[in-house]
Amino acid sequence: MIFSFTHTQEIPWMLPGVAPTKRRVEVPLVVIVHFRDGKLAHEHIYWDQASVLKQIGLLTDESLPVVGAETARKVLDPKFASKP
Repeated sequence: MIFSFTHTQEIPWMLPGVAPTKRRVEVPLVVIVHFRDGKLAHEHIYWDQASVLKQIGLLTDESLPVVGAETARKVLDPKFASKP
C-alpha cells in the first residue's frame, strides 16, 4: 500500500521525536499480518525510512542512493511492473 500524509504532528511509530515539518510524504508500506483463531496475532510493517527522512528534509546527503516519493510512484506505475 502507499501511505501518504502531510507531517503535521509527531508520528511516534514512524518519526519518533521529530517535530512536524509540514512536508508531504508518500511511501510504500508492506504489511504482513498473521491471524490465529480469527484474531490478529502479529503485525509487521516495513517501509523505507531513508525515503521518509529525505521527504521531510532530514536526510540531505545527495551521495546516498535514496529517493523520496519516487519510490511510491514506481509502485503505482505499471511500466515498472516485473515482466513474466
